[in-house]
Amino acid sequence: MTSRSSRKITVIGNGGWGTTLSILLHKKGYEVTLWGADASYVNYLKEKRENVKFLKGIPIPSGICITSDISKKLLDAELIISATPTPYLRSVLMKFKDLLVYRVPIVSVTKGIENNTLLRPSQIIADVVGKQSVSLLLGPSHAEEVARELPTTTVASSQDAGLAQFVQEVFTTDRFRVYTNPDMIGVELGAAMKNVIAIASGICDGLRFGDNSKAALITRGLAEISRLGIIMGAQRSTFAGLTGLGDLITTCISPYGRNRWVGEQIGKGRKLSEILKSMEQIAEGVWTTKSVTALSNRWNVEMPITKEIYNVLFTDKSPLDAVSNLMMRTPKSEVEELI
Repeated sequence: MTSRSSRKITVIGNGGWGTTLSILLHKKGYEVTLWGADASYVNYLKEKRENVKFLKGIPIPSGICITSDISKKLLDAELIISATPTPYLRSVLMKFKDLLVYRVPIVSVTKGIENNTLLRPSQIIADVVGKQSVSLLLGPSHAEEVARELPTTTVASSQDAGLAQFVQEVFTTDRFRVYTNPDMIGVELGAAMKNVIAIASGICDGLRFGDNSKAALITRGLAEISRLGIIMGAQRSTFAGLTGLGDLITTCISPYGRNRWVGEQIGKGRKLSEILKSMEQIAEGVWTTKSVTALSNRWNVEMPITKEIYNVLFTDKSPLDAVSNLMMRTPKSEVEELI
């Protein structure tokens, strides 16, 4: 690990979350560089000092360096924050693979599961760059609210307890509280799979269902998230925490949630291809649905909500038919074994 006195942090990914964390860390006194892949948009950000695509209305302090250059100097930092969406993560990391400074920790804030490999973001990082130390920073944390300094709590998770505590120290403010949890599998799976349930939640909204429907969806959605996570090696208690229940609630009810919005549009009758073309940002849950469906098949885990969302998204199944199938499944006890 580099000297902690350097106070240099590089953020790879200039979406809403990468920009928000850059501002948070700058306010704490760190020397922050925000990197983006699109040189033309990076130049726009330099001029306007506002991320109008992904974080409209929030000024970017002049002290934050914004760049699209790739150099060894860029990665000579105390921490590197990986804030690139899962579908692009591997290709972006490949750009930096040969320039990474040995033992500079990477903090992953990405939520998703890669389609072809079914790897979590921390596993993708390890697959590309090797034995770099990795911590997660995940939880119910919409960029729009963090940027406005509304109270938020997240989780730092790493196999290295010292690194998790260091990340906790770096990011904690009087409006951004960080807990630690050593269960990287559960933390990462919960943060990814909740986006699938968020699409279902949006469909409920689009169909004008009520609070009863939303409560049932969140509860049973958490049950199937936990069922898969535990059999994959996660701790049961993690799914009752911030990256499980906490993140699930936020993404299922928030007007900021892209995945919930996608589901709402589907519930209103729009086609997925049309919806995705109209979006500036990625709705991770669409691609995560494919990965979670594949994982449920691999591990032979029953995930009825995920299965129906997959069919709605990719086989053009009617949302109302999907709801009917869920409601008319064979009756069973709520008290079930998760493993």
